[in-house]
Amino acid sequence: MQHIYVNFKRFDVPSQMGGVNRISDIADYSSTIIPLCAPKLEKYRSSCEFVQFYPESQIPSAVKAAKGSCIEIGCQSVFRQDVAVGGNFGAFTSNRPASAAKALGCSSVLIGHCEERNDKNELLALGGNTDRKLVNTILNKEVLAAQSRGLKVLYCVGEKDTELDEWDSVIREQLEIGLKGADLSTVVIAYEPVWSIGPGKTPAGKDYITKVAKLIKSVIGPVPVVYGGGLKEANAEMLSSIDEIDGGLIALTRFTGEIGFYPDEYIKIVELYMNGKEK
Repeated sequence: MQHIYVNFKRFDVPSQMGGVNRISDIADYSSTIIPLCAPKLEKYRSSCEFVQFYPESQIPSAVKAAKGSCIEIGCQSVFRQDVAVGGNFGAFTSNRPASAAKALGCSSVLIGHCEERNDKNELLALGGNTDRKLVNTILNKEVLAAQSRGLKVLYCVGEKDTELDEWDSVIREQLEIGLKGADLSTVVIAYEPVWSIGPGKTPAGKDYITKVAKLIKSVIGPVPVVYGGGLKEANAEMLSSIDEIDGGLIALTRFTGEIGFYPDEYIKIVELYMNGKEK
């Protein structure tokens, strides 16, 4: 089984406000995207899991639009604590507990994305703490909270440019601490080579991605590993040729001109990748 994810970040923000949404009104974003994608993914229903992670405001309409299709809906991380019967009734202002994600209809959650890690690292650094193990410990609480509500987890790991000399120990630490006590049967790992993501940076090559995917599977066993550095048209066939890679995480589909996520381009990426895996 392959696994192809989409992280919509805040792609619903209109372009005139600095965002990349040129598709619809923000209120209709997910309900516009999903009907344009779902029918063309049906032929892969038995061979690939499709999950789309949306900001919380988009989740209700996304769940409704995806009903009966092969697209599952996920959220972008959860809080490390949760609501409990006879306990905390939901005093988590500004945070999304796993119970809320489940009640909204989500089946999956994206945890440990490099942007989430950067945010937590920045907050810790403001207090004078640069121990990266603490972020992995916090993320572990999020993973366990998500799983306690029956949510599947896409857990991101990856090294920065300042960590290239110790890439193996960085990733090993992210796995061993972040997934401590987790049920690995409901976890997929997304490898993000943070050092290679962004304008002007050199994308990670096939040999490097293969090396890291092998390390991940040697540490935690036969858990699916997807490429989280951006599955796109330019690398879909290359990634599909790596035996240790079981899918990818897509964000933008267009990186020049009117950048953004476009359903027809997303389908093309999926087809390129899946055709490669089926050869």
